[in-house]
Amino acid sequence: MTNTPIQQATDTTAMPPATNPAIDEDLLRRLADAHGVGTAFYGWDGLQHDVSPTTLIQVLGALGVAAHSDEQIEAALADAEVAPWRRMLPPAVVVQEGTTAAVHVHVRDGSPARLTISLEDGTELAAVQQEDWAPPRDVDGVPTGRATFEVPAGLPLGWHSLTAESDGVTATAALAVVPASLQTAAGLEERRGWGLATQLYSVRSKRSWGIGDFADLADLASLAGARGADYVLVNPLHAADPVPPIQASPYSPSTRRFFNPLYIRVESIPELAYVKPRKRATVDRLLDHVHALNKDAERLDRDQIFAAKLAALELLHTVKLSPARQRAFEEFCRESGPGLDDFALWCAIREDRSPDDPFWQDTAATLGSPKVESMRQALADRIGFHRWLQWICDEQLESAQVAAKRSGMRLGVVHDLAVGADLSSADAWTLRSSFAPGVSVGAPPDMYNQLGQNWNQPPWHPVRLAEAGYAPLRAMLSTVLRHAGGIRVDHILGLFRLWWVPAGNSARDGAYVRYDHEALIGILALEAHRAGAVVIGEDLGVFEPWVRDYLAARGILGTSILWFEYDGDSPLPPERYRTQALASVNTHDLPPTAGYLAGDHVELRSQLGLLERSVAEERAEHEASLDKMMGLLRERGLLPADGKVLGEEQVIEALHRLLALAPSVLLGVALVDAVGERRVQNQPGTTSEVYPNWQVPLADDHGRAVLIDDLDANPRFNSLLAAVDEAVRG
Repeated sequence: MTNTPIQQATDTTAMPPATNPAIDEDLLRRLADAHGVGTAFYGWDGLQHDVSPTTLIQVLGALGVAAHSDEQIEAALADAEVAPWRRMLPPAVVVQEGTTAAVHVHVRDGSPARLTISLEDGTELAAVQQEDWAPPRDVDGVPTGRATFEVPAGLPLGWHSLTAESDGVTATAALAVVPASLQTAAGLEERRGWGLATQLYSVRSKRSWGIGDFADLADLASLAGARGADYVLVNPLHAADPVPPIQASPYSPSTRRFFNPLYIRVESIPELAYVKPRKRATVDRLLDHVHALNKDAERLDRDQIFAAKLAALELLHTVKLSPARQRAFEEFCRESGPGLDDFALWCAIREDRSPDDPFWQDTAATLGSPKVESMRQALADRIGFHRWLQWICDEQLESAQVAAKRSGMRLGVVHDLAVGADLSSADAWTLRSSFAPGVSVGAPPDMYNQLGQNWNQPPWHPVRLAEAGYAPLRAMLSTVLRHAGGIRVDHILGLFRLWWVPAGNSARDGAYVRYDHEALIGILALEAHRAGAVVIGEDLGVFEPWVRDYLAARGILGTSILWFEYDGDSPLPPERYRTQALASVNTHDLPPTAGYLAGDHVELRSQLGLLERSVAEERAEHEASLDKMMGLLRERGLLPADGKVLGEEQVIEALHRLLALAPSVLLGVALVDAVGERRVQNQPGTTSEVYPNWQVPLADDHGRAVLIDDLDANPRFNSLLAAVDEAVRG
């Protein structure tokens, strides 16, 4: 017997969304609450907003709960109450180290039960049954009793399993013992650190193929490390589409587990040395075709670059691996397991099918189906190519981390984890059973996105993810952290709740759905502990006050942005910033500091129709905010007290020196601020048709392309980094 519900939830997303006027709304809200769906929320305006009944019905439908009539709602409420009793074991158990946990085993009333704990190392322990009598219940006509067992406090950290047995029937469940508090950032409390933050694709060198790559990352880390930096934080490096055209946004990937071959440095692949002269000449011609793009300061051309790289990589893949290299490749594939095989299969199929091809929604074309397994055999060569690409990515990421640590960095490369993958992504297809259908993730309206946001990403289904033993989450985290000193979790509040937007709704018409944050944060901490990595949670936006305290108690660093830290109407004094946080002047969703000081974002948002107030009102508010910040800088002696106007470079250094007065254990310096770039990388609420989101190459204050080769002698770069290093080391 597998540990699944006796009665599976029904996909009700095809039902009409209209609200029956006769529905008892109080009853509907009770049902929503029973399934973790928020019926109201506090917006950025500080006011409470009720979620409409129509939206509640739609979100419940995505959870597999029908709620189109009072009869359906009453039946669903009764079903929610009895649902745990339909399982022999809970779908998964996550317990903090040093604590006990009670596990309920449901069996036929009067039958004996046993619970065995199997540890990662093969050790088996018999769980002790507790005195915790509960009256039996009739479950679908079967008298069902509950036996309670204790998971003891002394179990080691790691992934274990539970096996229940009664009358010859067995069930299994994942057991994760996770850190009570992640300790990987403890050393930073003794000596603070700082680092660079950058969008890797925008940072090129003379050796690049028109876009930043893994070798550029190694070089940038070495330059920053030599100047005292402890880390370099990069954008998500998740894989995009396997062929052009590819999604520009690194926050809308095809998978969050594997990496983007666009970042491969072709010349760093050892097999290039053994390519026959004619093929080597082809590789050289492909490089020549895109090499001039390194000097283009206007817009990156991912599609042209990726097409050239893929052609070169295809040639290198034909070179026979040496015995040692072959064994290394095979070991990588073995460690990556079926997840790599399935992703490579998706890539092979996706090469010849568009994202909107009906194939992806065909119920007969799912993983494990005869149709797909026959394709797996027919596409074996292409699958092998995509597995090889991931191995090359892994090798070059490892080299970048080695270079970073060798330069003196304590953390090295810090990866960024996107909130989710695209609706037409590999994850959406290969992990379909763990996602909720008919909805996407977004955000309600806020000060900077007054129409709300829809990120077009499917959310984890809370119950189905647990039923999978959290394996998809675990595999993703362990892969991203494989060669990393840290991870920034974008919108970490999504591990507590996510804003679900039903298909066809505006981003405003959504609802928050709660997640088991104890489990999700615990698993994040466990995988970071195993990797020895620091975790930084991007905890900006609207959230419940206790969330930040909870994250701090679990050893997760928060995020403080200078422009967002306020005490009433005044900038928060830096001494009152959080200790357990990464503090920086700006973020990638704001213009670089030079542009922000000039108010570029107000004009841009006005041009794009993203304002609900007049330009004059927005600019007046922005100028008032700047005046207060400049006043604080003068008060601290970081700007002339007489109000003398200095250049933007001096103001930017002053802002970073102010930030260094904070006790925050990590300080971030945006590379764009170090070279004078003014253009924002991403304007939320827009598409690439109206603004070149995620396509802006690194440039200086004169709009000239800045290459890594230029940084060593760049006065502005060296001055800001030296100022920050001096201020942090104090």
